[in-house]
Amino acid sequence: MRVAVVGAGIIGVSTAEWLRRDGHEVTLIDRVRPGDPGQASWGNAGVLAASSSIPVSVPGLVWKLPGYLLSRDAPLHVHWGSLARSMPWLLHFLWNGRRTKVEQIAAALAPLISDTVEQHLGLARGTNAVSFVRSANYTAIYRDRTAFKKDAFVFGLRRRLGSDWDEWDRETLNAREPELSDAYGFAASFRDHGFISSPAGYVAALAMHFEREGGRFLPGEVVDISPREGNGAAVTLAGGARHHSDRVVLAAGVWSAKLASRLGYKTAMVAERGYHVTLSGASHMPRGPIMVADAKTSVTPMADGLRFAGTVEVAPVNAPPSRAPLQALRRTIRRVFPRLAWRKETTWMGQRPSTVDSLPLIGPLPDAPAVLFAFGSQHVGMTMGPRVGRLVADLVGMRKPNIDLRPYRVDRFNRG
Repeated sequence: MRVAVVGAGIIGVSTAEWLRRDGHEVTLIDRVRPGDPGQASWGNAGVLAASSSIPVSVPGLVWKLPGYLLSRDAPLHVHWGSLARSMPWLLHFLWNGRRTKVEQIAAALAPLISDTVEQHLGLARGTNAVSFVRSANYTAIYRDRTAFKKDAFVFGLRRRLGSDWDEWDRETLNAREPELSDAYGFAASFRDHGFISSPAGYVAALAMHFEREGGRFLPGEVVDISPREGNGAAVTLAGGARHHSDRVVLAAGVWSAKLASRLGYKTAMVAERGYHVTLSGASHMPRGPIMVADAKTSVTPMADGLRFAGTVEVAPVNAPPSRAPLQALRRTIRRVFPRLAWRKETTWMGQRPSTVDSLPLIGPLPDAPAVLFAFGSQHVGMTMGPRVGRLVADLVGMRKPNIDLRPYRVDRFNRG
């Protein structure tokens, strides 16, 4: 079939490549090239976080929110100019932090991310992109064991879903990361994880392989998707050009919401913005990615430097970057690695596509099955990208996926 994939981030590129391998004639469409800084895939933490099935909204977050809003070092920020507009989403998001709801969300996310390293290797093997995929432990650091025990619900849920980890005291942690601040004396280190050494380079390499093997990249901004009577759908670009396909996959991240709305579907999705500070020429590079638990910040050794990525900022898509999240990341750098030196600092802000229930929308539209959704990956887009792409290829190829897709129903917000 002829298939158009709208959006060239990690999910779009993965989907396009799996579809191409199935023998379809695939066109990948985006206003920017794969690996462009305008994509959320470009600047994320790069962690292949197989254990990160726990949503951001967890029991107790609602009581911490007032303090977060007033603290300059909080992991959660709100764009004050749009607070009133964001409040309905934020309240519903917090309501989904109930214990039973979090357990349901985590159980639904786990099948999309638990085998992430294998999924990335399956996608990248045989291409130049495979050199970017690294296996490593993912280590969460805490002030002490008491601080770790405060996350007992989260870690207990992770264990029930199949994750395992080693617990390190200060001596073991210091032996592995001697440049780490003495303020951190306990760690939980997850096995069977990994990271992408350059998310931008990785996505670009996958896209280059896709094109080299017969796929097509079409630059342009998609302004409308129109299902056709009988079968197929048309994609309209800014300027009026229309392209007809047998199937259209919408995988444009946070920009999918507007196109989904034109199709009559609610997404309950916002731009949950993330930031990074990357230090080139850093005097120390950790063995693998680290999660600083009290700052909710990931530290990843990358090809272009040491990246500190994290924070959550609820803001409009078109709002300019804020200073507060970057300043908080800089303070985290000094607190975690007090002796660290570097040559150059670069910063970035990206838009995470986050639904109110932290689950993606995956599958065909009930009233227009020629159009499929594949977006809403929140913090784990890089982690789940190849898995989602494979699922979409199965759906297009009329193969029954090996996981239950009901939690990701594309019409669940229309149904209340």
